[in-house]
Amino acid sequence: MYMTTFDPFARDFQRLARRSLGQATLIPLDGVRRDGDVVLRFDVPGIDPSSIDVTVDRGVLSVSVKRQEEHTENDKFFVRERTMGTFTRRLRLSENLNADAIEAAYDNGVLEVKIPVLEQAKPRKVEVRQADDKQELAA
Repeated sequence: MYMTTFDPFARDFQRLARRSLGQATLIPLDGVRRDGDVVLRFDVPGIDPSSIDVTVDRGVLSVSVKRQEEHTENDKFFVRERTMGTFTRRLRLSENLNADAIEAAYDNGVLEVKIPVLEQAKPRKVEVRQADDKQELAA
């Protein structure tokens, strides 16, 4: 028999613990394959585009963004839920992707990273020969 406990506050506690310990949460992303590319879309609202850093090193794509404090010394927070600091997301790229031809664009709080699929990894049509052509294949 398998037993487990359910704690409805555990997830919220873990999130609060990450914030209080200075651990960054993951940057949410969607990944799709479109035509001959893999497209990754990262949600990074409220980020200055000049603070976005996209790098590739030994097959690992890294996306780092920085959200800076926006207050003066006279400001007294009564609610503070927005997380500040540097956030990084790393993804290991498939060998079938062309890391040398990556493109990135930022628009309306979404960073889109486009990675071309290498030619040998693209789907291709295989010709089906008729039985009469079988002898030519053996030769």
